[in-house]
Amino acid sequence: MAKSPIQQMAQRIVKQHPDHSARGLARKLPAATGNAITLEQARSRIRYHLGVRGKGTRRYATNKRAPRNAGEVRPMPKSMANPWTPHEMGVVGRIGIMSDVHVPYHSEIAVAAAVGYLADLGINALLLNGDICDFYSISRWMKDPSQRDFKGELEACRDFLHYIRERFPDIPIVLKAGNHEERWQHWLWEHAPEISDDPMMSLSAWLKLKDHDITLVEDQRPVMLGKLPVMHGHELPKGLAAPVNVARGAFLRTLTTTLVGHSHRTSNHTESNMWHQETACWSCGCLCDLTPEFSRINRWNWGFAVATVHDDRQFDVENLRITLEGVVRTS
Repeated sequence: MAKSPIQQMAQRIVKQHPDHSARGLARKLPAATGNAITLEQARSRIRYHLGVRGKGTRRYATNKRAPRNAGEVRPMPKSMANPWTPHEMGVVGRIGIMSDVHVPYHSEIAVAAAVGYLADLGINALLLNGDICDFYSISRWMKDPSQRDFKGELEACRDFLHYIRERFPDIPIVLKAGNHEERWQHWLWEHAPEISDDPMMSLSAWLKLKDHDITLVEDQRPVMLGKLPVMHGHELPKGLAAPVNVARGAFLRTLTTTLVGHSHRTSNHTESNMWHQETACWSCGCLCDLTPEFSRINRWNWGFAVATVHDDRQFDVENLRITLEGVVRTS
């Protein structure tokens, strides 16, 4: 039997507003039908479509739902948001910070200079602050087919982490994922979503971080060195492209003290408020090839940093440069 226009309108209202109460839905129906029916008639038709007008008519319901008490309001749905908290390094003493190595497109001169300096210094921990791996083969950019060797890239990254652990055998090492490490998860989501959440497919598993006792920090979480938040840099809000002073750009985006990599440029910036309370920001240089095929001309430089964390969680930062001859200099 064909449904009347009023029945069709009642069914449409129920579908459009699944969370409304029967009384709330009934109030909408008279207006939608030009007041052709009363509120009580509307309520009867709405209850019919909800399947709550009695057992005899329940089988004819078009949008069944469990009966509710009069005046009952649907509870707030559970939030799906995940907590976003910093990773606390929890180390007092000197912490080396190396960013943007881009293995296998690293600079052997720059890496040797940074690692040698940090080893001689006797650091207490090491933070690998993003883009340690390049993952060229699985990027979304145009790629040279002759350079696509993902297995070779993975092996080089594992060898690099093995090299780092051998040079620093007894200290905590944290690897913070940068935008290049995130290429792995993005590639999985696009090409193999069915297995992308399997632990065996994680970045940690593929890089064999457990074998080297290296902690991975993902989800763009800051790493806290005492009171100093360290980020790779790609996490910062967009809109201030290629600032003249990268550290000042980091300050304008965060309005707090921070240290970043990502830009491949060494810079410092200090800002005071009206009470003369200082906020300092730093950006580190890179340890990769300075003339890659996608950016032959640039303003990059080699560099790394050392943060000294004190018992009260206060800190000092040395932002260091490396010359083309492999000599470490202060900035």
